[in-house]
Amino acid sequence: MSTNNAIQKRYDFVILFDVKDGNPNGDPDAGNLPRIDAETGHGLITDVCLKRKVRNYVGLKMDEQPPYGIFIKEKSILNNTIEQAYTGLGIDLQAPPTDPEDGNKRNKSGQGQGKEIDRARQFLCQNFFDIRTFGAVLMTGPNAGQVRGPVQFTFARSIDPIVSLEHSITRMAVTTAADAEKQGGDNRTMGRKFTVPYGLYRAYGFISAPFANQTGFSEEDLELLWESLVNMFEHDHSAARGLMGTRKLIIFEHLSKMGDVPVQQLFDAVTVKRNDESKPARDFSDYIISIDKNMIPQTVSIIER
Repeated sequence: MSTNNAIQKRYDFVILFDVKDGNPNGDPDAGNLPRIDAETGHGLITDVCLKRKVRNYVGLKMDEQPPYGIFIKEKSILNNTIEQAYTGLGIDLQAPPTDPEDGNKRNKSGQGQGKEIDRARQFLCQNFFDIRTFGAVLMTGPNAGQVRGPVQFTFARSIDPIVSLEHSITRMAVTTAADAEKQGGDNRTMGRKFTVPYGLYRAYGFISAPFANQTGFSEEDLELLWESLVNMFEHDHSAARGLMGTRKLIIFEHLSKMGDVPVQQLFDAVTVKRNDESKPARDFSDYIISIDKNMIPQTVSIIER
């Protein structure tokens, strides 16, 4: 599945983004409260949430047209998409395989087998940005194997402990006539929303060149990824999420495919501190971000966006 224009260097990165008067990633199992580390009070945002925002940005920008289709998206039926890959390759999953090496009959009707799976997996990587970027489990239903993506994120964690505020809100309408009758003509309904007054979050990312060569993740894909990380909140605004935005993206570009230094050494070189510890932070300007370049070897380039 290797391609000639796949990236040939390892990359690691730190992304800093903030939220003001919003709920950046509510937990549905906790009444949609902002996610929090119960022991330290630091806010958390899942890697899945960040990947969702990258997918949404790329889908909007590229209109989900190949080779920038989005596999994991709202209301998508994944097995249908995998089956369409076989159809696009001209493989009839109800017919016996044509390759004699794969046997005289299909092991299970409706499923790919042998070299068919490799062809379908390559087809999906070529046509879907999020598969060749983040990977995917494709062995359900028609079966196209599994792809381990070159790009991975950690959870984001707030620099300081966050405060979760609860607000009562009023809607001057009811849903049904029966509800109006129950309330005796008073159509007001009450609700709640949760916000974080301010939180600066830090997440880490890793890009593996060997895995990029397996999926075909290219230099063009890499540039689109950087663009999406910088702009992923620009078309994701809502009243519930408040004011969110990427504040800084720090990229470490290694000289080699396997990397030139352990990633912890690079991440430890980036420090974020408050200007004034005596009062709570309420803006990005309340923090100082610094990079100790003495900790970075000459074989690693620093790119700031």
